Amino acid sequence: MTFIAEASATSTAAPAAFFAKWADMATWPEWNQDTEWVTLEGPFVQGATGVLKPKGGPKTKFVVTKLTDTEFIDSSKLIGARLIFAHEIATIAGCTTVTVRVTMEGPLRGLWNKIMGGGLRDSLQRDVDALVEAAEAVRV
Repeated sequence: MTFIAEASATSTAAPAAFFAKWADMATWPEWNQDTEWVTLEGPFVQGATGVLKPKGGPKTKFVVTKLTDTEFIDSSKLIGARLIFAHEIATIAGCTTVTVRVTMEGPLRGLWNKIMGGGLRDSLQRDVDALVEAAEAVRV
């Protein structure tokens, strides 16, 4: 497995607000500047599948591989690799910390890291900060 990037931010928003934003995938482009559009086939549950269109890239199928009350992991299949986004929530002293970690696995992960890793590293903190702003606007 290859580590690509990690970003964190602390918020006053409740954990449920983050899960509401993650579940509403059609609105991801509002806080994720690298995403053109996202569709989810069915409800936001473990095992759900969808399609994501990154700006400047091809459509990519993804699977929600894990969904708990503190974690959401999705994985996209690339040729010879798998791109994994792990989203975690922790609540301490009334504040919520959201952390997003990006990794890649598979025999061609090194090639894909060279192609897209730099862009992911450059944009991840910005996207997490925008997610926090969007979550703080959610009423749950």
